[in-house]
Formats: sequence, C-alpha cells, structure tokens
Amino acid sequence: MEKEKIIEVINNVEDKSNKDLFEVINILYQEHEKTKKLIFDLTKHLDGIEESYKKVEKEVNKRIKK
Repeated sequence: MEKEKIIEVINNVEDKSNKDLFEVINILYQEHEKTKKLIFDLTKHLDGIEESYKKVEKEVNKRIKK
C-alpha cells in the first residue's frame, strides 16, 4: 500500500473497509517492530561507543597527569 493511501486510511478510519484497516494495522505493526529493533540496536551500538570512549579517555587522562 502506498504512503498516501495509508495516511488516507488513518485520517478516515470510520469510512474505510475492514480490508483497508487490517492492511494498515499490519503495516503499522511491522513499522513499529522495525523501529523498536533499530532503536535497540542503536542503543547497544551507542553503549559500545561510550564504553570505548571512556576507556580511551581514562588512558589519555592518565598520560596528561604525568
């Protein structure tokens, strides 16, 4: 289903067929799940970067204080 059609169904749910509603709800569910996975993966990535940053920062700080 095209983006415009999805928006049309969302904005006018009362007048849309069951078929359209079920199709849109499935699309929205899939998008929701993909977005959750992306956020989870990005959070793990960010945590790894933060850990590496802190490790390097700690070593840099040790060397600067000498």
